Amino acid sequence: MIEKNQKKELVRGLSLTAAIMIVAGSMIGSGIFRKPSVMAQQLGSPELMIIIWVAAGLITFIGALINAEIAGIIDATGGQYVYFRKMYGDFTAYLYGWSILAVIQTGSQAAIAYVFAEYLGYFIKYPQTSQHLKDLGFYIPIVGKIHPFINFSVKLVAILCIMFLTVVNYIGVYLGGLVQKIVTYMKIISIISISFFLLILGKGSMSNVYTGFSIPESTSHNFVTLIGLAFLGAFWAYDGWNNVTYVSGEVKDPKRNIPLSLMWGTLIVIAVYVLINVAYLYVLPINVMAKSPLVAASAAEKVFGSNGAAVISIAVIIATFGGLNGSILSTARVPFAMARAKLFFESLGKVHPKYGTPHISLLVQGIWSCMLVLSGSFDTITNYVIFAAWLFYMLGAFGVFILRKKMPDVERPYKAWGYPYLPAVFVIFSTLFLINSIVSDLQNSAMGLILIFAGVPMYLFWKYKAKNMTSI
Repeated sequence: MIEKNQKKELVRGLSLTAAIMIVAGSMIGSGIFRKPSVMAQQLGSPELMIIIWVAAGLITFIGALINAEIAGIIDATGGQYVYFRKMYGDFTAYLYGWSILAVIQTGSQAAIAYVFAEYLGYFIKYPQTSQHLKDLGFYIPIVGKIHPFINFSVKLVAILCIMFLTVVNYIGVYLGGLVQKIVTYMKIISIISISFFLLILGKGSMSNVYTGFSIPESTSHNFVTLIGLAFLGAFWAYDGWNNVTYVSGEVKDPKRNIPLSLMWGTLIVIAVYVLINVAYLYVLPINVMAKSPLVAASAAEKVFGSNGAAVISIAVIIATFGGLNGSILSTARVPFAMARAKLFFESLGKVHPKYGTPHISLLVQGIWSCMLVLSGSFDTITNYVIFAAWLFYMLGAFGVFILRKKMPDVERPYKAWGYPYLPAVFVIFSTLFLINSIVSDLQNSAMGLILIFAGVPMYLFWKYKAKNMTSI
């Protein structure tokens, strides 16, 4: 009887609503509370800023529409890793999976958990770390000097948060999905509530939002570069939209629900982001916003006075908690899929016999994310891989053309709207964005490529091992 109850495959326990919440919840994190100030500095124009948020959202939506077609014909766990195997073969797919586990998603998880712990510190007084411990450190080539005990109390809370959510998702995908639904509802409601409070009680002015489209001279002289950098900030806030594809094998009726979740989740986030940015601008003129690193707190003080920081801290805690859960739930499925393809450690492809989750993959991901928290270098690392992430987004969009050729007769429950024009627009935009990133930020772009290709020796090792095993 025990043998019969043991699970050997992942459980399809996620509904359409849970999938939508994974999309929206993975996107809404700390970015919407931090990036508007940076974008205000770069652009100096409220109209340009709103246009960038809308444009970045629409471009993200086009990417979601393209992925929706692919998700409709390939419903395997691992999402884009599996897509890349079908499109380009093992090599490109492996480099993508390697980048996701090594840096892109785990670095993002470390950063989100750290922000969660920082804002929780508004309500909890953390103990101070001794100067002796702060001074302890070691050097890692490329990354630089690491001081694991600087801000150790904050790091410890971030690690505990990662561990807690790893355990939640270890116990079952249904529980992880339930947490995601509840927390995402809470953060969407909190952001919308804050927006309406700012617009109704903020005593601001619409003249802050519309200034006759006057663009500062400093912006117009370096227009293309600054627009590119502003897009970078907006895309960071929108990132995570494709996380739901990683859990395709655990979504009920995936060929219908994955495409729908990508579309509805992205549209919800676009609406929420544009609303909160209009509310920020209504209360704070663009030049004031540019000088407010924590723009949400500055805006909330206009309505809630000295309690404004507490209100925003609660909103950020909810947002980061949900964003972290969505990333942990979905990302662990990538090394799981790699292991099932015999291109990674076999144990990472195991399913928990009782809970039906990729438990080893979850634990490895959680441990590595905690190590990145201790390193304190995740902000630097994530800067390196923004270029890398968009390189894969571009390859994924181009892949829809490849699959139309490779798999012309496969039933497509959903076909990308505007094909071939919208996918072509996305590929062209991504290419231009990558070129602009190289021109304006060569060092970080180059480091992104170095980190990706650091996976080549691992790929060759696993290919060699798989070949030897089949020849025995």
